Amino acid sequence: MTASTSPRTILIVTGLSGAGKSTSLRTLEDAGWETVDNLPLMLLDRLLAAPAPQGHEAMEDRPLAIGIDSRTRGFSAQAVLARMASLRALGESQVEMLFLDCAGAVLEQRYAETRRRHPLALDRPASDGIARERELLEPLRRAADHVIDTTDMATNTLQQAIRQRFSESFESTLTLLSFGFARGVPRNADLMFDMRFLRNPYWDESLRERTGLDPAVRAYVTADPLFETAIGQIEALLETVLPRYSEDGKAYVTVAFGCTGGRHRSVCVTEEIAERLRAAGFSPTIAHRNLESAQLDDYENRRRLERNGKQ
Repeated sequence: MTASTSPRTILIVTGLSGAGKSTSLRTLEDAGWETVDNLPLMLLDRLLAAPAPQGHEAMEDRPLAIGIDSRTRGFSAQAVLARMASLRALGESQVEMLFLDCAGAVLEQRYAETRRRHPLALDRPASDGIARERELLEPLRRAADHVIDTTDMATNTLQQAIRQRFSESFESTLTLLSFGFARGVPRNADLMFDMRFLRNPYWDESLRERTGLDPAVRAYVTADPLFETAIGQIEALLETVLPRYSEDGKAYVTVAFGCTGGRHRSVCVTEEIAERLRAAGFSPTIAHRNLESAQLDDYENRRRLERNGKQ
Protein backbone atom coordinates (compact mmCIF):
# COMPACT_ATOMS: atom_id res chain seq x y z
CA MET A 1 0.00 0.00 0.00
CA THR A 2 1.49 3.30 -1.04
CA ALA A 3 1.50 6.32 1.24
CA SER A 4 -0.83 9.11 0.23
CA THR A 5 0.66 12.38 -0.82
CA SER A 6 -0.74 15.88 -0.68
CA PRO A 7 -2.20 17.20 -3.95
CA ARG A 8 0.15 19.43 -5.89
CA THR A 9 -0.83 23.09 -5.92
CA ILE A 10 -1.44 24.55 -9.37
CA LEU A 11 -2.02 28.30 -9.62
CA ILE A 12 -3.29 29.85 -12.85
CA VAL A 13 -1.92 33.40 -12.99
CA THR A 14 -3.85 35.62 -15.35
CA GLY A 15 -5.14 39.16 -15.70
CA LEU A 16 -4.85 42.30 -17.77
CA SER A 17 -1.63 42.90 -19.68
CA GLY A 18 0.48 45.34 -17.70
CA ALA A 19 -1.23 44.55 -14.38
CA GLY A 20 1.72 42.57 -12.97
CA LYS A 21 1.57 38.99 -14.20
CA SER A 22 5.28 38.78 -14.99
CA THR A 23 6.20 40.31 -11.63
CA SER A 24 3.95 37.83 -9.85
CA LEU A 25 5.47 34.85 -11.65
CA ARG A 26 9.03 36.01 -10.91
CA THR A 27 8.13 36.47 -7.24
CA LEU A 28 6.65 32.98 -7.06
CA GLU A 29 9.70 31.52 -8.77
CA ASP A 30 12.00 33.22 -6.25
CA ALA A 31 9.84 31.72 -3.50
CA GLY A 32 10.43 28.19 -4.80
CA TRP A 33 7.55 27.68 -7.22
CA GLU A 34 7.94 26.13 -10.65
CA THR A 35 6.66 28.70 -13.15
CA VAL A 36 5.66 28.57 -16.80
CA ASP A 37 4.39 31.56 -18.78
CA ASN A 38 2.10 31.66 -21.81
CA LEU A 39 1.83 27.89 -22.13
CA PRO A 40 -0.69 26.84 -24.83
CA LEU A 41 -3.56 25.01 -23.16
CA MET A 42 -3.11 22.02 -25.47
CA LEU A 43 0.33 21.47 -23.90
CA LEU A 44 -0.83 21.57 -20.28
CA ASP A 45 -1.37 17.81 -20.00
CA ARG A 46 2.06 17.19 -21.47
CA LEU A 47 3.62 19.58 -18.94
CA LEU A 48 1.92 17.91 -15.98
CA ALA A 49 2.91 14.44 -17.20
CA ALA A 50 6.53 15.31 -17.95
CA PRO A 51 9.08 14.09 -15.37
CA ALA A 52 11.37 16.58 -13.68
CA PRO A 53 14.77 17.13 -15.34
CA GLN A 54 17.48 14.72 -14.23
CA GLY A 55 18.99 15.95 -10.97
CA HIS A 56 15.91 18.09 -10.21
CA GLU A 57 13.54 15.44 -8.86
CA ALA A 58 12.55 17.78 -6.00
CA MET A 59 10.67 19.86 -8.59
CA GLU A 60 7.95 17.18 -8.61
CA ASP A 61 6.71 18.41 -5.23
CA ARG A 62 7.01 22.12 -5.92
CA PRO A 63 3.81 24.13 -6.48
CA LEU A 64 3.28 25.11 -10.10
CA ALA A 65 2.26 28.56 -11.38
CA ILE A 66 1.12 28.87 -14.99
CA GLY A 67 0.82 32.26 -16.65
CA ILE A 68 -2.08 32.53 -19.09
CA ASP A 69 -3.53 35.65 -20.71
CA SER A 70 -4.87 36.95 -24.00
CA ARG A 71 -1.47 36.47 -25.65
CA THR A 72 -1.48 32.72 -24.96
CA ARG A 73 -1.82 30.69 -28.16
CA GLY A 74 -5.36 29.37 -28.50
CA PHE A 75 -6.59 31.47 -25.60
CA SER A 76 -10.23 31.12 -24.58
CA ALA A 77 -11.58 32.01 -21.15
CA GLN A 78 -14.11 29.19 -21.33
CA ALA A 79 -11.40 26.71 -22.30
CA VAL A 80 -9.29 27.80 -19.31
CA LEU A 81 -12.23 27.34 -16.94
CA ALA A 82 -13.09 23.96 -18.45
CA ARG A 83 -9.49 22.78 -18.08
CA MET A 84 -9.40 23.91 -14.44
CA ALA A 85 -12.65 22.05 -13.76
CA SER A 86 -11.29 18.83 -15.26
CA LEU A 87 -8.09 19.08 -13.18
CA ARG A 88 -10.13 19.62 -10.02
CA ALA A 89 -12.32 16.64 -10.86
CA LEU A 90 -9.28 14.38 -10.98
CA GLY A 91 -8.53 15.28 -7.37
CA GLU A 92 -4.78 15.05 -7.92
CA SER A 93 -4.12 18.78 -7.71
CA GLN A 94 -5.32 21.79 -5.78
CA VAL A 95 -6.15 24.21 -8.57
CA GLU A 96 -6.67 27.93 -7.98
CA MET A 97 -6.64 31.09 -10.07
CA LEU A 98 -5.05 34.48 -9.41
CA PHE A 99 -6.42 37.41 -11.41
CA LEU A 100 -4.43 40.65 -11.61
CA ASP A 101 -6.62 43.68 -12.28
CA CYS A 102 -5.84 47.35 -12.76
CA ALA A 103 -7.64 50.56 -13.69
CA GLY A 104 -7.61 51.34 -17.39
CA ALA A 105 -6.13 54.81 -16.97
CA VAL A 106 -3.20 53.42 -14.98
CA LEU A 107 -2.58 50.71 -17.59
CA GLU A 108 -2.53 53.37 -20.31
CA GLN A 109 0.03 55.32 -18.30
CA ARG A 110 2.20 52.23 -17.84
CA TYR A 111 2.17 51.51 -21.56
CA ALA A 112 3.04 55.13 -22.30
CA GLU A 113 5.95 55.09 -19.85
CA THR A 114 7.40 51.83 -21.18
CA ARG A 115 6.69 52.75 -24.84
CA ARG A 116 5.29 49.27 -25.40
CA ARG A 117 2.28 48.45 -27.55
CA HIS A 118 -0.71 46.69 -26.10
CA PRO A 119 -0.86 43.11 -27.49
CA LEU A 120 -4.48 43.59 -28.61
CA ALA A 121 -3.97 47.07 -30.07
CA LEU A 122 -0.76 46.98 -32.10
CA ASP A 123 -2.03 49.64 -34.50
CA ARG A 124 -4.59 51.37 -32.27
CA PRO A 125 -4.58 53.31 -28.99
CA ALA A 126 -3.77 51.24 -25.90
CA SER A 127 -7.21 52.06 -24.48
CA ASP A 128 -8.84 50.01 -27.26
CA GLY A 129 -6.74 46.96 -26.42
CA ILE A 130 -7.37 47.33 -22.69
CA ALA A 131 -11.13 47.46 -23.21
CA ARG A 132 -11.06 44.45 -25.53
CA GLU A 133 -8.90 42.42 -23.16
CA ARG A 134 -11.04 43.27 -20.15
CA GLU A 135 -14.04 41.90 -22.02
CA LEU A 136 -12.22 38.69 -22.97
CA LEU A 137 -10.97 38.08 -19.43
CA GLU A 138 -14.11 38.97 -17.48
CA PRO A 139 -15.21 35.31 -17.08
CA LEU A 140 -11.83 34.55 -15.49
CA ARG A 141 -12.07 37.51 -13.15
CA ARG A 142 -15.48 36.35 -11.93
CA ALA A 143 -14.21 32.80 -11.35
CA ALA A 144 -10.86 33.74 -9.77
CA ASP A 145 -10.05 32.51 -6.26
CA HIS A 146 -7.74 35.49 -5.71
CA VAL A 147 -8.04 38.98 -7.20
CA ILE A 148 -5.31 41.57 -6.70
CA ASP A 149 -5.91 45.11 -7.95
CA THR A 150 -2.52 46.68 -8.71
CA THR A 151 -3.85 50.14 -9.55
CA ASP A 152 -2.18 51.76 -6.55
CA MET A 153 0.63 49.24 -6.12
CA ALA A 154 4.34 49.74 -6.74
CA THR A 155 6.28 46.68 -7.88
CA ASN A 156 7.66 45.88 -4.43
CA THR A 157 4.17 46.21 -2.92
CA LEU A 158 2.82 43.63 -5.37
CA GLN A 159 5.75 41.33 -4.59
CA GLN A 160 4.97 41.52 -0.89
CA ALA A 161 1.29 40.80 -1.54
CA ILE A 162 2.19 37.71 -3.59
CA ARG A 163 4.56 36.40 -0.92
CA GLN A 164 2.03 36.98 1.84
CA ARG A 165 -0.69 35.05 0.00
CA PHE A 166 1.29 32.23 -1.57
CA SER A 167 4.72 31.89 0.06
CA GLU A 168 4.74 32.83 3.72
CA SER A 169 7.81 30.64 4.29
CA PHE A 170 10.04 32.56 1.85
CA GLU A 171 13.56 32.90 3.22
CA SER A 172 16.54 34.66 1.69
CA THR A 173 19.61 32.57 0.88
CA LEU A 174 22.08 33.70 3.53
CA THR A 175 25.86 33.58 3.08
CA LEU A 176 28.36 34.47 5.80
CA LEU A 177 31.67 35.43 4.22
CA SER A 178 35.09 35.96 5.78
CA PHE A 179 37.66 38.01 3.89
CA GLY A 180 40.89 39.97 4.20
CA PHE A 181 40.85 43.75 3.73
CA ALA A 182 44.40 43.54 2.35
CA ARG A 183 43.02 41.63 -0.63
CA GLY A 184 40.08 43.95 -1.27
CA VAL A 185 36.54 44.15 0.04
CA PRO A 186 33.86 41.84 -1.43
CA ARG A 187 31.64 43.60 -3.93
CA ASN A 188 28.52 41.58 -3.21
CA ALA A 189 28.32 42.17 0.56
CA ASP A 190 25.02 43.54 1.86
CA LEU A 191 26.40 44.01 5.39
CA MET A 192 30.08 44.27 6.30
CA PHE A 193 31.79 44.15 9.70
CA ASP A 194 35.42 45.08 10.37
CA MET A 195 36.85 42.68 12.98
CA ARG A 196 40.36 44.17 13.09
CA PHE A 197 39.69 45.58 16.55
CA LEU A 198 40.03 42.05 17.99
CA ARG A 199 43.48 40.92 19.07
CA ASN A 200 45.38 39.30 16.21
CA PRO A 201 46.66 35.71 16.42
CA TYR A 202 49.26 36.61 13.81
CA TRP A 203 51.44 38.14 16.51
CA ASP A 204 51.60 34.81 18.33
CA GLU A 205 54.33 32.75 16.66
CA SER A 206 52.61 29.48 17.59
CA LEU A 207 49.36 30.54 15.90
CA ARG A 208 50.61 32.45 12.88
CA GLU A 209 50.59 29.53 10.44
CA ARG A 210 47.20 28.26 11.60
CA THR A 211 43.74 29.52 10.61
CA GLY A 212 40.58 30.57 12.36
CA LEU A 213 39.28 27.02 12.03
CA ASP A 214 41.93 25.82 14.47
CA PRO A 215 40.58 25.51 18.05
CA ALA A 216 43.69 27.20 19.47
CA VAL A 217 43.24 30.23 17.22
CA ARG A 218 39.56 30.42 17.99
CA ALA A 219 40.25 30.25 21.74
CA TYR A 220 42.77 33.06 21.37
CA VAL A 221 40.32 35.31 19.51
CA THR A 222 37.31 34.57 21.71
CA ALA A 223 39.39 35.33 24.81
CA ASP A 224 39.52 38.99 23.79
CA PRO A 225 37.52 40.86 26.50
CA LEU A 226 35.56 42.70 23.79
CA PHE A 227 34.68 39.59 21.79
CA GLU A 228 31.48 38.55 23.53
CA THR A 229 30.07 42.08 23.73
CA ALA A 230 30.74 42.82 20.06
CA ILE A 231 29.60 39.45 18.73
CA GLY A 232 26.45 39.56 20.86
CA GLN A 233 25.52 42.93 19.41
CA ILE A 234 26.19 41.76 15.85
CA GLU A 235 24.10 38.66 16.48
CA ALA A 236 21.21 40.75 17.79
CA LEU A 237 21.40 43.07 14.79
CA LEU A 238 21.36 40.20 12.28
CA GLU A 239 18.45 38.45 13.99
CA THR A 240 16.56 41.75 13.72
CA VAL A 241 17.29 42.69 10.10
CA LEU A 242 17.55 39.33 8.30
CA PRO A 243 13.79 38.63 8.48
CA ARG A 244 13.15 42.02 6.90
CA TYR A 245 15.32 41.06 3.91
CA SER A 246 13.13 37.98 3.45
CA GLU A 247 9.96 40.02 3.80
CA ASP A 248 11.22 42.34 1.08
CA GLY A 249 11.93 39.37 -1.18
CA LYS A 250 15.69 39.69 -1.38
CA ALA A 251 16.78 36.33 -2.77
CA TYR A 252 20.42 36.48 -1.64
CA VAL A 253 21.93 38.16 1.42
CA THR A 254 25.67 38.22 2.06
CA VAL A 255 27.08 39.26 5.43
CA ALA A 256 30.85 39.76 5.34
CA PHE A 257 33.36 39.79 8.20
CA GLY A 258 36.83 41.16 7.47
CA CYS A 259 40.22 41.22 9.13
CA THR A 260 43.68 42.05 7.78
CA GLY A 261 44.52 38.84 5.94
CA GLY A 262 41.23 36.97 6.12
CA ARG A 263 42.67 33.87 7.77
CA HIS A 264 42.26 34.32 11.55
CA ARG A 265 39.83 36.76 13.20
CA SER A 266 37.29 37.02 10.39
CA VAL A 267 37.17 33.24 10.06
CA CYS A 268 36.60 32.81 13.81
CA VAL A 269 33.82 35.37 13.86
CA THR A 270 32.13 33.93 10.76
CA GLU A 271 32.07 30.46 12.31
CA GLU A 272 30.79 31.80 15.63
CA ILE A 273 28.01 33.89 14.05
CA ALA A 274 26.97 30.93 11.89
CA GLU A 275 26.56 28.73 14.98
CA ARG A 276 24.48 31.36 16.75
CA LEU A 277 22.24 32.03 13.75
CA ARG A 278 21.62 28.31 13.24
CA ALA A 279 20.56 28.08 16.87
CA ALA A 280 18.15 30.96 16.18
CA GLY A 281 16.55 29.13 13.24
CA PHE A 282 18.47 30.56 10.27
CA SER A 283 20.27 28.47 7.64
CA PRO A 284 23.48 30.27 6.68
CA THR A 285 26.10 29.04 4.23
CA ILE A 286 29.73 29.76 5.12
CA ALA A 287 32.40 30.93 2.67
CA HIS A 288 36.00 31.77 3.62
CA ARG A 289 37.35 33.80 0.72
CA ASN A 290 40.98 34.09 1.76
CA LEU A 291 41.43 31.03 3.92
CA GLU A 292 43.68 29.38 1.34
CA SER A 293 45.41 32.58 0.26
CA ALA A 294 49.12 32.92 0.89
CA GLN A 295 49.83 34.97 3.99
CA LEU A 296 50.68 38.58 3.33
CA ASP A 297 54.07 38.36 5.01
CA ASP A 298 55.49 41.58 3.61
CA TYR A 299 52.40 43.49 4.69
CA GLU A 300 52.32 42.00 8.16
CA ASN A 301 56.07 42.42 8.65
CA ARG A 302 55.80 46.09 7.70
CA ARG A 303 52.99 46.54 10.19
CA ARG A 304 55.07 44.83 12.88
CA LEU A 305 58.09 47.03 12.18
CA GLU A 306 55.91 50.12 12.28
CA ARG A 307 54.42 49.05 15.58
CA ASN A 308 57.81 48.22 17.09
CA GLY A 309 59.18 51.56 15.92
CA LYS A 310 56.49 53.40 17.87
CA GLN A 311 57.35 51.62 21.11
